[in-house]
Amino acid sequence: MGTNMEKKFKLETTSFSLHIMAMAFMLCDHLWGTIVPGNDWLTCIGRIAFPIFAFMIVEGYFHTSNLKKYVKRLFIFAVISELPFNLALGSRLFYPIHQNVLWSFLISIGLIHWNEKVKEKKLWKRILVGVLSVCIGYIVGIITFVDFYHAGILTVLAFYFFRQKKWWSYVGQFACLYYINREILGGFMYEVSLFGSTFFIMRQGLALLALIPIWLYRGKQGPYNKAIKNLYYWFYPVHLLILGLLKMIF
Repeated sequence: MGTNMEKKFKLETTSFSLHIMAMAFMLCDHLWGTIVPGNDWLTCIGRIAFPIFAFMIVEGYFHTSNLKKYVKRLFIFAVISELPFNLALGSRLFYPIHQNVLWSFLISIGLIHWNEKVKEKKLWKRILVGVLSVCIGYIVGIITFVDFYHAGILTVLAFYFFRQKKWWSYVGQFACLYYINREILGGFMYEVSLFGSTFFIMRQGLALLALIPIWLYRGKQGPYNKAIKNLYYWFYPVHLLILGLLKMIF
């Protein structure tokens, strides 16, 4: 009886729950950026979305049954999402200075695959490819204008390099996300007064809260069928299109 109760109330996340959380947080952020600006709480909780998606891209790479089909699907939806992204975030159909986040993920997958191909090679080769991957991700992320620029690609790589369920991996994930979000992305600071003292909280730093549900993940998929799979892919372009059209109307 006690064992059954422990299993029933075990606190953990699944691939399904992480996807749903990330989509909900992303919707909040995009609502703030389109039709309900000024509601900062929306973009604050929206900071949590990207690290979860970045983590799930790494998981997707290792759990897909067909990497070519996985990449092809992401590419197709990157193309499909471009016009809705331009409409929602750039208020125009052609917005060359900012590309949707799926391009960031495709670049990241390419770098992950490169590292996996040298996994059985000598240590110095693995280290060299790892370092070059970070450098390439940094440069390519900037020159291609993908969403989150180099910071987005580096976030995915951080979850790849520190994928093991070890204490040092958790430390590595925290350290990388702290540096990426505070030092690279930076941004707006909130002044908070508490017990007579003044503190400053960086909005982008709230992205580190994503580590809580990520660390509660134990590799379980959760509910999954064709409809859920379609939801994962179609949510991004469809919600952007709706928000873009509403932005034009209002």
